[in-house]
This record gives sequence, structure tokens and C-alpha cells, in this order.
Amino acid sequence: MLRHPLIIGVVVLGAVLGAASGVLFAYASDLPIITELDDYAPETITRVNDRNGELIGEFATQRRVIVEYDDIPEVLRHAVVAAEDADFFDHVGFNVPRLLVTLVTNVLSGDLTAAGASTLTMQLARNITLGGQQLGLEKTWQRKLLEAYYTIHIEKRYTKREIFTLYCNQIWMGTAAHAAHGLEAASRLYFGKPVGDLELEEAALIAGILQSPSRHSPLVNPEQALVRRNYTLRRMAEEGYITQDEADEASRLPIRLAPRVERANSIAPYFIEEVRQHLEAEYGAQRLYEDGLVVQTTLDAGLQRAANRAVAEGLRRLDKRHGFRPAARNVLAAGGRIDEFEHARWRLSMDAGDIVPAVVTGVDSNAIGVRFGAYTASIGPDGYAWTRRSPPALVKAGDLIEIRIAQLDRESGAAGVTLEQEPETEASLIAIDNRSGRVLAMVGGYSFDRSKFNRATQAYRQLGSLFKGVLFAAAIDQGYTTTSIVQDEPVSYEVGPNQPRYRPTNYDNEYKGPITLRYALERSRNVPSVWLMNAVGPEVVVDFARRLGFTSPIPPYLSVALGAAEATLQEVTSAYSAFPNGGVRMVPYQIERIVDREGAVLEENRPVPRDAIRADTAYIMVSLMRGVVERGTGRGARRLEWPVGGKTGTMDEYTDAWFVGFDPEITVGVWVGHDEKRTLGHGEEGARVALPIWRDFMQAHIDQRRGQSPAGFVPPSNIVFASVDPQTGRVTEPWTRGAIQEAFIAGTTPGTAFR
Repeated sequence: MLRHPLIIGVVVLGAVLGAASGVLFAYASDLPIITELDDYAPETITRVNDRNGELIGEFATQRRVIVEYDDIPEVLRHAVVAAEDADFFDHVGFNVPRLLVTLVTNVLSGDLTAAGASTLTMQLARNITLGGQQLGLEKTWQRKLLEAYYTIHIEKRYTKREIFTLYCNQIWMGTAAHAAHGLEAASRLYFGKPVGDLELEEAALIAGILQSPSRHSPLVNPEQALVRRNYTLRRMAEEGYITQDEADEASRLPIRLAPRVERANSIAPYFIEEVRQHLEAEYGAQRLYEDGLVVQTTLDAGLQRAANRAVAEGLRRLDKRHGFRPAARNVLAAGGRIDEFEHARWRLSMDAGDIVPAVVTGVDSNAIGVRFGAYTASIGPDGYAWTRRSPPALVKAGDLIEIRIAQLDRESGAAGVTLEQEPETEASLIAIDNRSGRVLAMVGGYSFDRSKFNRATQAYRQLGSLFKGVLFAAAIDQGYTTTSIVQDEPVSYEVGPNQPRYRPTNYDNEYKGPITLRYALERSRNVPSVWLMNAVGPEVVVDFARRLGFTSPIPPYLSVALGAAEATLQEVTSAYSAFPNGGVRMVPYQIERIVDREGAVLEENRPVPRDAIRADTAYIMVSLMRGVVERGTGRGARRLEWPVGGKTGTMDEYTDAWFVGFDPEITVGVWVGHDEKRTLGHGEEGARVALPIWRDFMQAHIDQRRGQSPAGFVPPSNIVFASVDPQTGRVTEPWTRGAIQEAFIAGTTPGTAFR
């Protein structure tokens, strides 16, 4: 009789209940109050949105998105109940028949914890941060009893709808490589959609892997995931939630997962890191990663994507001008096989236009065979022509190289590709809204994975001729006009006792003699700039730079006129934004609003204006810099056919290349160079390197306006216009050959008193 299962079950159950009483009595004083679930606030994702509400970044230790019961579709509710706990809505927390059978099975096996009969409520009790986990208990019978204790109290205190909702938000659904807490996060991970959009077979798959997502996930074990999905469909039919025909039809469908895409943070990683640092400094790491904040930023995701493309393409153009470099890695040399090699990038979606790694499968005199993921291709002469070399001199079998996908046939696995290579050079770009100071786009380097150093906000580099914009603005503010004559001739200056005299030179080693201030800026002449710095006074110019927002150290030396001082790209771009904004510099900012999970506003930022310079001085500078684009070193921007102005900058030996320009709405700065001080190559100046990146970005900005006419630059009321000879600066008749319309502050037109 002792071997009879029923008798054994009764005896075991009595023993367990007796032991349970003792354990609960022993731990009772340490057990948390179950009412803590009333304020259930699990760790949730902090979301960072752009100015239009598009998700651009996330911070979390647990990837969880909270959903309400009514947000969970009926098909998913039925799938979960059928797969895990068919009597959930009828029992009191325990499935007694299953529990007895499991107890007997475990006793016969000699292990009381070998198998479980967990209901959804019991699983919830095990997963919440209460009882067993706090007491540090492993998978023991004591922990099982504590779970039972909490199960009883959860069932007494909460409705079935509440328990089911808590369960769906709490349960772990990810893998070691792909985090996901709760069913909503699982739906987005596996199918790229919210739970409300799930189809029958998708809901069944999610419910099927609840038992052990780490082992049954389709990302880890697709075959087992299919088995578990079909099991759930069969159980749904048995429980009457669907018909057998519906179950059979869904079972025949393959598992179709959403393409693996890059994380949202990859859209603007440098910008997101700036936001993260602010959040952690102001609110602490725990609130940042666990409290589910919602951060609305100033970023424009569309412009940010344009900035990413412009910087990447500009650096690749520069890199290609200096030839092809041998591959740094060879699969065969590392002991691998070409046909077995897999790259992590190949797991993400790939489309025409993407640049991806590829392994060389073979080389002949005219073509390079490559494989990337499931696709194969051949790079023909047009695809490697930029290298000016033959394939055998470029690569060998097994080399890991970069390619650009031109065409992609998903059915046949064939593709058309061209040869690429990762640039060695770095670059940064920042776009600021003139009227508010909002940072609309930010690129801090070629790749955040390669280097997390933000060259837009952290890198202090010599400005080169870019500082001339500040110098000439200071001169205008001191009474000079666009037609004032400056000297372009050999000159030297005393710079201190026992110091050699300072002798500036022009980049072309030529001298034009007396020229107008406009001509000097448009052609970026060095000697006249130093002459002007000396005439205005270095201290006056440095003070003027401070008014424009420069905070970096600027020594009052004549060489500063040619950009010897250092500043960040954000500093100089912000300073230039005062010119198109009527002399008012708006302090750059990146965060509009921060809201907690309850909807309370934690932080809200508004534009902060700084009166930098007079409006008339600012407009004269706009006129001068439009001339730089029309006739000077920035002529490459003319093809935009848009009202823009700007200034190039190039350091000695071509180590740093700059362009900062603006239209009536935004000011954009671009820097290109190496982190260490070395040349970009002979002739790689701002107009050739930085300006094309700026122009590509500005074209995207113009296209975004969808055909709207440009607003134009509006002059202040005290600006007057006169026709002048650009060579001499003298007032002339409008119909005189070569005459230009020049802007003057009232009272400074040639022939009137010098103010």
C-alpha cells in the first residue's frame, strides 16, 4: 500500500504542509509585505526622442515596455494561457491535480525540485523581487514554499486581470545576447512590432518560448522554437480558442522574424552620449537606467541621417584620393575557412546603398569575387577603378574588405558591389538653429564604435582662417567698412624683447598691395588680416571673441588672426550663428524636456539669447560672407542656389580643414582632420575637404523644406546700399562694369564721415 501513488501523494503533501508551516514561521519576520506590488514599478527603458517624437536612443538595464491588460491582444492572452496555465482564470493560484502529480513524480525521482507545476501566479511570485531572491535562496524546497506563500497572497489581493498584466510585464523573454523583459519587449525584439499587431502564429511563438526563452528563442534555436510554437497552436485548438484548421494552417507557416536592425542609439551616438552624461550627472545612474524617463531632445532625426551620410561620404572621397590600403585581416591567415566565416554585420538587414564587410573568395586579373552573408558578387573594373591598380595588386583570397552594395537580388543571392575602404581621417559636424540655439544634428567622428571621443564638443583645434570671421567682425564694429583699404604687402612686427620679428606670409606667396577689406576676406588673405589685427588691437579682438561666445583661451597675439588659437567646433559654429541672427547668439542646447514615468516634468529648457554684437555689424558680416561664397574661397557652395554665407579655414601643412556657413535658419560647422597633428595631404584645404560635406548636408536641409522659397537675410533699418567698384571700393554708377551692390551702416558710405 505504501507504493500506491495516491497514498504516497497524501503523505508527501502532509509532510510538505507541515514543513511549510515551519519555514514560513521561521522567515515570517523577514518577508516583505505583499502590498509592495500595489506600487509595482519595474525597471523600464529611458527613451530619448528627437524634436518630432521619433525614437533615437534608449538607456536600460532591463529592456521592458509596460503595457496594460487591454493593450494585450486576445490572441496573445489565449496563447499564453493555453501554453502555460489553461485553468488560470479558474484556480486560486495552484493547479492542485498537476501539483499532486508533480509531487509524486519528484518523490519517486528522489528530488523534490526536479520538476515544477507552476501556474502563472507562481511564476510571477518567483520573478518579482521578493521572497526567495531577496533571501538568496537557490532552487530548494524552502524557496518553493516561499513562492507558494506569495502566490496565496497575490491571489487574495489582486484580480486575475491584474496578475496576468503583472506577469506579462515582468517575465524574462530574451537571450544572453538579446535582452527583453515582458511580452511587449519580446514582440519588438522578434517581430519588430507592438503586441497589438501580432498575428496568430507570432503570438503562439512568443507564448511557446515562455517556458525557457534562453533555450527556445528563435534567435538561438529556430527548430525548437518551431516545435514550441506548434505545441502552443495545438493547445489553443484543444482549449477552443481557435479551430483545428486555423492551428494546422498556422503550423505550416515558417518563422518570419523581423530583420535585425541597428540600435536606435546608432542614429546619433555622439549626441545621445551627450544626453546620457547630462542625465547621469543630474539624476543619477539608477534613475537613468531604471526609471523609464522620456527625454525630448532638439535633434532632427532626418537632418542627423543627412549629417551621417555627408560626413561618411566626404571622408571616403578624401580617403580614396590617397589610394587603397591593404586589408588588415585575412580569414585564411587566422586559420578559418572562407565558406564558414560569418561577420556580425551580416546578421543585420542589408540593402542597396549599404557599406558592409565582405570576404574575398577569389581574384583574377579583372575581377574580385566576394561573399557577404548569403550573397555573392564580383567587383568589376568600374568597381575598383579609383584604386588605379589591378585586382591581384589589391587583395588576395581570404581578405576581409569593405564593399558598397549597388544592387541586391534577395531570391538568387546575387548582388552588384563596388570596392570601398574605411577612412583613416576623422571629421565632425554640428548644426544649430539660429533663432533658438537648438542643436539639430551632431556628428563627433567617423564611427562611435571606433572612437567615442566627440570632436564636435571636446576637440580643441586651431581654427586657421576661420578666425578671420571674428577678426573682421571686430573691425566692422570698430568703424571699418567693407570698402576700407587694408595693406597686402610684406611686413614684420615686433612681438617682444629678444624675439624674432613676426613676418606673416600669404599661402600663395604673392602680394596684392592695397585691397579692400571685402577682397581680403573673400580671398582669405593672411597678411592683410594680420595688418587688420594690429590696427584694431589684439586685446579688442579677443574681447570681441568673448562676446561671440568663445570660452577657450585666446591669447592677444597677432598670430591669432591666422587661427593660432584653439576652439571647439561647437564654439565657433555658435559664434557664427550670431551673424544671420541679427547679432544675437542663442546658447546651444540639446534637451527640450525630461518627463518621468508618471508624466511629471523634471526639466524643461527654453532658448537663452545673448546679445553678442550690434545688428548692423552682424548684417555687414552676412554680406561679407555671402561674398566669400559668390566670389571667394567658398565658391563651392554656390551650386546650392540658396542664400548662404560662410568661411573656409585651413591650417598650415593642411592639418585641419574647416567650413562654417549659414542660411537664414541654421548655421552648420564642419571640421576634418586627424586626432594627432598630421597632414591631410597636399592641397587638402577647407574648400576641398570640409565644404563638400557642408554642402551635402545643406542640400538635405534645403530638400527638407519641400520647395519653400528661402526667407532671405533681412537688413536692419540703418543699412544702406550703394554701387561700388570691388577693386577700389569707390562708389560708382550701378551700370558700371563689374560694379557690386555693397551694404553700409548709415553714415559710413564712402565719401561720408568716418564714424
